[in-house]
Parts: sequence; structure tokens; C-alpha cells
Amino acid sequence: MKLKSLFAATVATLVIATPTLAEIIVSDPYARSSGPLAKSGAAFLMIENTSDQDDRLIGVTSDIAKRTELHTHLENEMGVMSMLHAEDGFVVLAGAYTKLNRGGKHVMFMGLNTAMEQGNEFTITLIFRDAGEITVTIPVDLERKPMESMGEMNHGS
Repeated sequence: MKLKSLFAATVATLVIATPTLAEIIVSDPYARSSGPLAKSGAAFLMIENTSDQDDRLIGVTSDIAKRTELHTHLENEMGVMSMLHAEDGFVVLAGAYTKLNRGGKHVMFMGLNTAMEQGNEFTITLIFRDAGEITVTIPVDLERKPMESMGEMNHGS
């Protein structure tokens, strides 16, 4: 009888100790390059964390390019912006939005395996610390203006 009670207590402890995974919604994805002969391109999207637990976007993969990385822009002391690999990824705050947009955080494709042509699609896999992997279909939209569809949301980082 004691063994049965010990087992039940252990199971209850494991259930209580298991953290709730972040709930991530990805919306408004699109990609662009500078033209048909471009060797690089970028993807932009909105990430919403609907849970009460912060998460972190820690990586990204895709077959469209030889290298796919998370990037951001950083302004140096002379006011010059430069792009840099965000090795630690991006925090996705609980109950907030994180925008990956032009001139800021984005997914970078280096050494494109195929041209990004208007209307084409490809997939990427976003890798989150807690939510795991989420595969997203990215349409190529070479005509979209920088802030055309991301609206004026300012709900997080």
C-alpha cells in the first residue's frame, strides 16, 4: 500500500513540476530579396506569445539558402546601422507581440539556392526554447512596402 501511495505522489509531483509551454502564433509572414540575381534575402513576420510565460526564438532553418540566421540591426556610436547575427535569438514576452520587420529583427537567408520570385512560397522552421519548432510558409512579396501590413502594434519588443 505504501508503494502505491509513493507512486501516486511522485506522479502528482511530476505533473505539477511540468511547465506550461508557451503558446505561439505566427502571422503576416513574407519574404523579399533585392532582385532575381540576389544572393541573399530576408523574411519578416509577427510572433504573438499568448501564454503567461516568456519564451525565446533561438533559431531558424530553411532549405532556401545555404545559411539561415536570425539577424538584427545595431547602431554604432557614429549613427551607422549594421546588421548582425543574433546568436542568442529574440525574447518573446508573455502576452505580447514580437515583430520581425525590415530595419529591425528579421530572418536572414545567405547564399540563396533559388531566386526569390514574386508569388513563390517556401517554408522555414522557427525554433523556440519552450514552444519547440513551428513551420511557417513564407510567401515572396517583392512589392510590399516596409510598414505596409504590420500596422501600428506596439505590444512588446
